[in-house]
Amino acid sequence: MVSGRHGRIADFAIRRHLRTIGFAEYAEAGGLLAFGVNFTDLWRRAAVFTDKILRGAKPADLPVERPTQFELIINLKVAKALGLEFPQSVILRADKLIR
Repeated sequence: MVSGRHGRIADFAIRRHLRTIGFAEYAEAGGLLAFGVNFTDLWRRAAVFTDKILRGAKPADLPVERPTQFELIINLKVAKALGLEFPQSVILRADKLIR
């Protein structure tokens, strides 16, 4: 059993043979899949905006930006435990594989 909220949810899902998806922390804690924004990039962009504001830019004048970087993480250990196989094309697109 994995500790933490994400680990408890992942354990619950595995025991019931549920296929689940969450953010990176979820897959790393034992969940099957993670797909979402790359938070490292998101925080980096936030730092750029903060710097501009601290240098005198008005927040209302700054453009709204959407996330541009997303990541796919596949937990192959969990997939095997659930009897799932991913196509090679999906595995090749993954940003991270947990074996």
